[in-house]
Amino acid sequence: MATDPVPELRRILTDETSSNLALRFRALFSLKHLATQGNTAAIDAIAAGFASNSALLKHELAYCLGQSKQFYATAPLQAVLSNESEDPMVRHEAGEALGALGHIPSLELLRKYATDKEEVVAQTCELAIARIEWEASEASKTEQLQQSAFASIDPAPPLPGVETEINYQKLQEKLNDQSLPLFERYRAMFRLRDIATPEAIDALASGLQDPSALFRHEIAFVFGQLSDPHSIPALIKAAGNSAEAAMVRHEAVEALGSIADERVDAFLREYAKDPVQVVRESAVVALDMARFERSDEMEYAHIPQAAAV
Repeated sequence: MATDPVPELRRILTDETSSNLALRFRALFSLKHLATQGNTAAIDAIAAGFASNSALLKHELAYCLGQSKQFYATAPLQAVLSNESEDPMVRHEAGEALGALGHIPSLELLRKYATDKEEVVAQTCELAIARIEWEASEASKTEQLQQSAFASIDPAPPLPGVETEINYQKLQEKLNDQSLPLFERYRAMFRLRDIATPEAIDALASGLQDPSALFRHEIAFVFGQLSDPHSIPALIKAAGNSAEAAMVRHEAVEALGSIADERVDAFLREYAKDPVQVVRESAVVALDMARFERSDEMEYAHIPQAAAV
């Protein structure tokens, strides 16, 4: 009989005395896998990590809970979103996670914070509301959405389309149209992600000039999903810009790590000395991710060896 891995993973994840942030991230992704299988102890273990001093780690905790597909995860996410003293990047991720879960009872809370003083929180709640409402609408049942190559639950579904009829200019215009709701612009973003050509990446890169830090950070996240070297110049420009919002820089740094191109290692080592904590920590994790991508390891996770009892 195998031992339960959750207690050991929880210990690693919540160990604030550990200097090995990359190991804690690996433990988190192991817990995420268990959480998606309905393991409530794994969800509790992830939620216990919100006591951390690391905004980067807490933001990742919220993301993982949002990807769990388990309504059991909503209570800690609601608590994080409601904590106005919490880092806005963490609160934003909690709001996005509630949207990803499609949790209709959370709509009241999301509407409350859709006017939050922190723009990234307000805009995230706007998106989460739109996503939940779309998912419950007739349109979600009738749209002919293509199967995405990405397993993530996104803040907005990609626009429907036929691969042989790609109009990059039209999609880029929609991506950057400030008169459209964010939800519609995000749909164009994820459509371009799913197309995944160099032309689509160039169109996406134009979004890094958007006035919204939330929007720019999502572009960087999408580049991380694509892991295409074609996005390296745009990501290096964003990551190395000290005037850029920390949440954008951190996402760009992590995206560079997922690309795992040895040409970016020197940049990542430099970012690991950045004065901004979330950027510095992201570079540490990114270097570990890059090493993993170039290794023969099967999964980016740390699961203690099961012991016979």
